[in-house]
Amino acid sequence: MTKTSPPVTALTIAGSDSGGAAGLQADLRTFLTCGVHGLVAVTAVTVQNTLGVHDRADIPPHIVAGQIKAVSQDMGVGAAKTGMLASAEIIHAVAKACDEADIGRDLRVPFVVDPVAASMSGQPLFDDAGLAAVRHELLPRATVLTPNLDEVRLLTGMTVTTREQMHQAAAVLQRLGPKYVLVKAGHLTEDPECVDVLFDGSRFVELPGPRYPTPHTHGAGDTMASALTAGLAKGMSVVEAARYAKWFVQNAVEHAYPMGAKVGPVSAFWRLAPEEF
Repeated sequence: MTKTSPPVTALTIAGSDSGGAAGLQADLRTFLTCGVHGLVAVTAVTVQNTLGVHDRADIPPHIVAGQIKAVSQDMGVGAAKTGMLASAEIIHAVAKACDEADIGRDLRVPFVVDPVAASMSGQPLFDDAGLAAVRHELLPRATVLTPNLDEVRLLTGMTVTTREQMHQAAAVLQRLGPKYVLVKAGHLTEDPECVDVLFDGSRFVELPGPRYPTPHTHGAGDTMASALTAGLAKGMSVVEAARYAKWFVQNAVEHAYPMGAKVGPVSAFWRLAPEEF
């Protein structure tokens, strides 16, 4: 029996999607197909399908923090990301646990904050206290912040309808503390291309890609953020990891499939090898 060295690890701190399209299910699927071992701190269990989120139960904050501590102390974390954090109390617990695990901006472990402040229909998932906790406790700790345009609006009050406004929003958000901001253009449907914008405080990098004519985009944001996290765990620079994540998610959207009554998931199947017998 030959010995195999362990793969790098990445941690998702996120909610569970019973439909399997988004949340920690999308994160773990992406980590696997990017060659990274996925670790989990579950923040909430949702009652969810292609029609939307119907109910949820939040995990007690000390259990969320305990999951982060358990895996970081025993297995090590190469990079980490957040998804839905559900409440201000959970955000407080996550921030403290990440500090203790050396996860965050300018610390040992890169930290991708996918703010998940809005559902796929654009409805806010936080009250005012939750949004304030995201701004004041997560953004300053973020190596990379990855909002979509609904989340930009909730975090800044800015309504973005042009690529130029995406640049402006990235600059506003970067001043709130993240080292990098990656504004995702998936909701900018007036633009025939899908051009995401990365900003580090001095330089903008545009990440162009095709816009596919599909309604089945559930989990696209989670998938991009988790591919970015996987890239960082494997030692890529932020710019390299952002380009890698863009490549990964545009393939996932191209191969998205219908499922259920409404919005189907993006696909990670494109990365699987063909079956051989």
